[in-house]
Amino acid sequence: PVAHLSFAKVKKSFPATGEGDGQGMNRDNAETVALKALGWVIGAEAERDAFLAASGFAPADLMQRAGEAEVLLAVIDFILAEDRRVIGFCDSAGLAYDSLAAVRAALPGGDDHHWT
Repeated sequence: PVAHLSFAKVKKSFPATGEGDGQGMNRDNAETVALKALGWVIGAEAERDAFLAASGFAPADLMQRAGEAEVLLAVIDFILAEDRRVIGFCDSAGLAYDSLAAVRAALPGGDDHHWT
């Protein structure tokens, strides 16, 4: 049921891989990148299943709450947890690998996270 979700209508421009330093990421751009990240996770069955298991969200939750900060932060954290996910998503989205930290920080509540 979740596999049909698509965020293809999200059309904003972001720095291509290697361009820009990720500074100046605003909330709107961060939310759009996070929605693209959610689409990327949902589009890959293994990643989708792992995200659902790790986050505790049900497929219906994702459809109803896709734009909420809690979901967006969860998907960015999920991707940030493994280098292969960072590389896979950033390569597919044309983003610099270090841009996801700026995305996370620009999301509501994203600058409150402590990695310890």
